[in-house]
Amino acid sequence: MKKTKDENTEEQILEAAKNVFQSKGMDGARMQEIADKAGINKAMLHYYYRSKQQLFEAVFKNAFSLLAPQLSAVLNDDSSIEDKVKNFTSNYISFIVKHPYLPNFIIQELNRNPDFILKLKDNPSFPNLEKFKIQVNYEVENGIIKPISAEQLFINILALNIFPFVAKPLIMAFTKADDDAYKTLIEDRKTEVANFIINSIKHV
Repeated sequence: MKKTKDENTEEQILEAAKNVFQSKGMDGARMQEIADKAGINKAMLHYYYRSKQQLFEAVFKNAFSLLAPQLSAVLNDDSSIEDKVKNFTSNYISFIVKHPYLPNFIIQELNRNPDFILKLKDNPSFPNLEKFKIQVNYEVENGIIKPISAEQLFINILALNIFPFVAKPLIMAFTKADDDAYKTLIEDRKTEVANFIINSIKHV
């Protein structure tokens, strides 16, 4: 009789894999450990996911599919650039606090497999910058914000939001922060980053 894949089992596997990848990284993770954490045997794990790479991509896509629509909605709504900066920053940080493995997943996978992002671009909810570009150009031309390209502004937003998560151990060492202090720093970033960017582009 042909086996069928059970949704609950698959969810257990993805949750277990997420936890192992988060603590051990892609290279340090072992399929046996993921199977043990999911409460299944290794043969069952391989039935659902033939390789660690396939499982890694499934975990990544699952998390990205939750984040991408939020960011896409912010970029494509009718709010001002100032509000977009605030909402993008707040939404991104809130999401990554719940999924702290995601930024390092992105960096690791892009370094190991640069073509991986091409698979994500096929996702219908992959953020589209076209409306953002039009809005930035409009606000620059009308003197609402200082001259800046939409691409440079978007990179600034991404960089200031992503780096504190990617460089968590470094930041904790420099600031002598424990876990609680780091969490407070990150929560404060929601307003600090937004205000920093807005003040840099806004006409006084």
